Amino acid sequence: MWHVSVRAAPEDPILSDGQWAEVAHELMSRTGLARDGDEDAVRWVAVRHADDHIHVVATLARADGIRPEVWNDGYRIRDACREVERRFGLRSTAPADRTAARRPKRAEIAKAARAGRDEPVRGVLRRHVAAAAAGARTEAGFFAALEAEGVGVRKRYSTRFAGQVTGYAVAMPDDVGPSGQPVWFGGGKLASDLTLPKLRCRWSVEGHGRPGPRPLSGRHLSARTARAVVRTTVRRAADEARTAEEFLDLLQRQGLLVKPRYSRLEPDQITGYAVALPDTEEPVWYTGGRLAEDLSLPRLQHRWSAQERGTGIEEGELTFEERQAFYDDAAQAAAYATSQLRRHLATDPYRAADACWAASDALHVAAKVTGNPHLGHAADTYDRAARAPYGRIPRASAAGNALRTTARLLTLAGTQDRGTVSILLLVSRLITLLDTLAQLRILQQRQAQADAARAASQHLSRAAADAGPAAWHEDLVQPSQFQLAMAAFPNPWAPASGVAADGLGPAATRPPTSQRRTL
Repeated sequence: MWHVSVRAAPEDPILSDGQWAEVAHELMSRTGLARDGDEDAVRWVAVRHADDHIHVVATLARADGIRPEVWNDGYRIRDACREVERRFGLRSTAPADRTAARRPKRAEIAKAARAGRDEPVRGVLRRHVAAAAAGARTEAGFFAALEAEGVGVRKRYSTRFAGQVTGYAVAMPDDVGPSGQPVWFGGGKLASDLTLPKLRCRWSVEGHGRPGPRPLSGRHLSARTARAVVRTTVRRAADEARTAEEFLDLLQRQGLLVKPRYSRLEPDQITGYAVALPDTEEPVWYTGGRLAEDLSLPRLQHRWSAQERGTGIEEGELTFEERQAFYDDAAQAAAYATSQLRRHLATDPYRAADACWAASDALHVAAKVTGNPHLGHAADTYDRAARAPYGRIPRASAAGNALRTTARLLTLAGTQDRGTVSILLLVSRLITLLDTLAQLRILQQRQAQADAARAASQHLSRAAADAGPAAWHEDLVQPSQFQLAMAAFPNPWAPASGVAADGLGPAATRPPTSQRRTL
């Protein structure tokens, strides 16, 4: 038997029996179970239980003995629903374009309720995977980020080529099945764009299969940020390498420009190196000694010979000023992406697919590093608006690369020493970005995705309202440059009468510093 229920929205007009009959006929014809004029079609019946819905039941047996095809009938049902929505003026719903993430099954929802979870494990894992994929630049970094979050990872290897990874599955350690083993979810079971082949397209140079990770461009970085990014990349490569040749090879594979220095007496001997970020008009080269005293090649060679490990970014590699510069440059990159998207509004809205996709990366990483629940809701809500229809991988663009820069800078900045003003500036840029993306989706005639972008923007506005000082509550979405400057300046010049010394508003109305809410 084949059974489906069709319900109208609460605000839709009440359809007559004849109109519901048309709905049922359209449904059976679109699915191919009972096309017009097909005398050997399946036998079916439609029952109207209430004013707003009907039930359609069919036998999965044709009169000619051929079994009807019902594989992927949900997509054909969606087409039938959209047709009757247009015909009778009902609420327009989203097409079956494979942009939605996999929804949890009823058993998963019930299991989460029994375990006292706020949401099913599938949603938690999708959030972890999306954030790890956004902040990573290599496959190894992606798996390492998942394991650092306590997520179980199981790789699937090729049966033809030994050692070749063809897929992965993830699980939460405390989510077990009846056998007591973890319940695993493949990337494709979380979302269509989280399969390993599509993640590799995201990480590869230009996004189209060229080997090597996509480098972090220096186009949107200040001098302080660029130096810190290069230093952390060099330090991590030095921790993994054991020889100078292996070290320089790792730097090249990380996307940096590398210039080795050779000995004048022994041409094959490497005596030093310099590195730079790509995508700049005139690359700024940094020698190892200029980055840090322990990163000069002689010091590194001494460390490798003694089998010692250096101090990585996790142990406080970045200063407070550098972390703040990371956030500021991330906001600047988001503003650049918005300006590029506004050009597409008037020229070609469909060229913005890559930026729509990359905006999800920026939101997921911002939610992770700030820990703000509103940003988390914004990232989850925007999820569908990010994907291109039918699982297509968009071609890389300047706006998309700028948003990936935003995500990776936030990942490097981490969760320590977060300046409220810098985060507010970033949130305001993301709000403007999402509003622009909503306009793009409307021009592309993708109403469901436009609604998702607008809803995500509202969540970001709540995040800004919760974190912002009282004086900004009327205009938090776009704080003025004067307000931002006075908030960041410890001793502002000639503050106005009744304004606190930090320039944020009346001192009497603000809570003590220890009680102020931060992101």
